[in-house]
Amino acid sequence: MTSISTSSAVFSALAPYGWDDAWADEFAPYDAEGLLPGRVVRVDRGQCDVVTADGLVRADTAFVTPHDPLRVVCTGDWVAVEATGNPRYVRTYLPRRTAFVRSTSSKRSEGQILAANVDFAIIAVSLALELDLGRIERFLALAWESGAQPLVVLTKADLVPDPAGVGHLVQDVETAAPGVQVLAVSSTDGDGLDVLGAVVSGGTSVLLGQSGAGKSTLANALIGEDVMDVRAARDVDGKGRHTTTTRNLLVLPGGGVLIDTPGLRGVGLFDAGSGVGQVFAEIEELAQDCRFLDCAHLAEPGCAVLAALASGVLPERRLDSYRKLLRENQRIVAKTDVRVRNELRREWKRRGAQGRAAMEAKRGKRAWQ
Repeated sequence: MTSISTSSAVFSALAPYGWDDAWADEFAPYDAEGLLPGRVVRVDRGQCDVVTADGLVRADTAFVTPHDPLRVVCTGDWVAVEATGNPRYVRTYLPRRTAFVRSTSSKRSEGQILAANVDFAIIAVSLALELDLGRIERFLALAWESGAQPLVVLTKADLVPDPAGVGHLVQDVETAAPGVQVLAVSSTDGDGLDVLGAVVSGGTSVLLGQSGAGKSTLANALIGEDVMDVRAARDVDGKGRHTTTTRNLLVLPGGGVLIDTPGLRGVGLFDAGSGVGQVFAEIEELAQDCRFLDCAHLAEPGCAVLAALASGVLPERRLDSYRKLLRENQRIVAKTDVRVRNELRREWKRRGAQGRAAMEAKRGKRAWQ
C-alpha cells in the first residue's frame, strides 16, 4: 500500500511548493497517524492557511503554540495537519532547514521568526533613496545567520537615468556584501528581472526590506500578475505604507516560491555572531594575523586590522559598522545566555583595569617629567 505522503498525488500537488523526498521521509511518522502534509502559506492570529494535496485548508495552531516565540508556526513551515475536522488543527511542524530570525522590540530580548525553510534571502533596497550600507550589512548578517543565501536587489533602477551611475551603486553595495550577488532591477522596465527569476527559480525565497523598497511591486513582476497590493511611496521620504501586512507564500511561474514580508522598520540582530562574521569576512580574515588571539582591534599592538585601517586597505566605515553590529549582538546574547553575560562582565572588568593602569602610567610619567 502506498503511503499518503509519498503518493504521486501529494508530490504533484506539493512539489511546486518545495516538497521533496527528504521532506517525505521526515513526514513518515505523521503519515502513519493519518495526518496530511502541507506547507504554510500564511499565518494570521493563531490560524494559518496550509496548501495540501486536498487543496488550501484553514487550520488552527493551538496545539503548536509554545511559550518560545521561535517555535510558533510560521510562513514556510512544513506541517502535519488533520485530514478532517472543523476546525482542523496543525499537530506539529517538521524540523526547519533554515529560519530567518530577528530580535523583537521587547525588553526581554526575544527572537521573532519571520520565515522558515528559505533558500534565498532577497534584500530589496530602493535606489529612490540614498544607499544605507550599514542597514544592508545588518540585513545581510541576519540572512547569513538564517542559513539562506543572501541576494541584494537594488529596486527602482529606472529612477537612476545614468547606467554608469547604476553600475557605481552596484559596486558600492558589493563592497558591503562580499560573496553576495548584487542585482539592479526595474519592475517598470523589466530590466534585471530575468536574471533574478532564474536565481530564485530553484527554491524558496523571502523578500526583505523597508517599507517603500518596492517589494510588493517586485513580487508582482516575478509572479507576472498583480497579486500584491501596491501603493506609492511618500515623496517626502520614500517610505511606504505597509501594503503587505502578513507573510504570504506564492508560487512563481518560472519555478520556486516567494515569501513576501511586511516592511521592517527595525531589524535587530538575534544571536547572529556567525552572520556578522560572514558579512565582514575580510576583517575576520585580517584578525587571524593579529598578535593576540583575543584582540579587540582597538589599540592593541600588532593588530592586523588596525594596520589595514591605517594603510587604507580597510575602510573606516566598514570597521565602525563591524564593531557596532558585534556590540549589539553581544548585548542580545548576554541577555539570553548567563555564561556569555558573565564572560562579557569579566572582559569589561579586564579592559577597565587595563585602562586604569594606562592612565596611572601616564600620570606617573608626567609627574616624573
